[in-house]
Amino acid sequence: MPATAWRWPGRRSSRSCCWASVSSMFNAVDVIRTKRDGAVLSDGQIDWVIDAYTRGDVADEQMSALAMAVFLNGMTAAETARWTAAMVNSGERLDLHVDRPTVDKHSTGGVGDKITLPLAPLVAACGAAVPQLSGRGLGHTGGTLDKLESIPGWRAQLSTDEIQRQLSSVGAVVCAATTGLAPADRKLYALRDVTGTVESIPLIASSIMSKKIAEGASSLVLDVKAGSGAFMKSTSDARALAEALVSIGKEHGLGIAALITDMSVPLGAAVGNAVEVAESVAVLQGGGPADVVSLTVSLAREMLSLAGLSDVDPAEVLASGAAYETWCRMIAAQGGDPDAPLPKPKHVHVVSAPSSGVLTSLDAYAVGVAAWRLGAGRTRKEDPVQHAAGILCHAKPGDRVSAGDPVLELHTDTPELVEPALAVLTDAFEIGAAAPERKILLDTVR
Repeated sequence: MPATAWRWPGRRSSRSCCWASVSSMFNAVDVIRTKRDGAVLSDGQIDWVIDAYTRGDVADEQMSALAMAVFLNGMTAAETARWTAAMVNSGERLDLHVDRPTVDKHSTGGVGDKITLPLAPLVAACGAAVPQLSGRGLGHTGGTLDKLESIPGWRAQLSTDEIQRQLSSVGAVVCAATTGLAPADRKLYALRDVTGTVESIPLIASSIMSKKIAEGASSLVLDVKAGSGAFMKSTSDARALAEALVSIGKEHGLGIAALITDMSVPLGAAVGNAVEVAESVAVLQGGGPADVVSLTVSLAREMLSLAGLSDVDPAEVLASGAAYETWCRMIAAQGGDPDAPLPKPKHVHVVSAPSSGVLTSLDAYAVGVAAWRLGAGRTRKEDPVQHAAGILCHAKPGDRVSAGDPVLELHTDTPELVEPALAVLTDAFEIGAAAPERKILLDTVR
């Protein structure tokens, strides 16, 4: 038996006479009506509809109707947990066998959110194993894989054996998830995006947790963002999502905690792809912006606590250089050259301060959209990204600037993209007498 095994829990063949008799008990219209009328779906209804939709026996228009019914009427905690389990059971599940405790991290996405890059090698250098299966950017939020692909030679696609070997030898792997993990979620996620049902907390929570449970780590820390650059704009909405995520994790036996963090201002000074890699390396080498360092260490402490390694101080490990050494090994293990020069933009445009004073605000959403328009992000999943595209924030709220000082530096390989990026930055920052104090860690849910 190999060290890593792929299991197909709960999959049932449509040709099975037993499954045929069970499937005859349910139909899509009755399931839709149940939720449309505000009733609670049974475990059998949930299991059937997720399985049937994955196999193509429930049509997209029927699942669209059900998703809208869930959006309008919600789901109980028990329904959401069962929905998540059904999506996990729709595909493969990674069974990890390493000599270290396994702990994962997931962020709900933001602007300049490169935290996975320094965090994974830091936690690995502290003694845990970090299987970080990540995704690509879409719209104004960047993707971890897009950032790492700025590094010459680095590859995102790994086999299960490669994941296992790298976790055992390096302690950290950041790579793409296989198509076999939670295929029901992949279908439903695409459907929600075009049916106006993305904002449903039960559907968001089950989408996130189905993939994380299928990845096989024994514990998980969530970074739930709140603010203009986040999916959840208010702290109260972010807390509701965090509580739903933690509840599902506990139902499935995960050690789990959620940090609610501010995303009203971009994280760090770099927003984009190569620029975020460079900033992450600076953090691993003992420098970098204070907010990136602070959040990285806070998340690392929470991860180490869940992994039973709370006696290790991640701040000391970061300062020692051990996390940077782990980074170099992690990048090299995936074919990348950690010493290779990163891509540079062909065109740079500077946005200067129109007056003197203190930068009082810098809107994360506007900066994220501008970076996207410069080529750092994509509109469709199949679109390419420019690795050199992005924005450097030369000033952050609280910094004093003089008229003519650079505030934002726009990077792109396509000069004609500067004008549409500037259009969204018109009111992106303000200059006044003083800036309000910013708190990055807003709350914790356990």
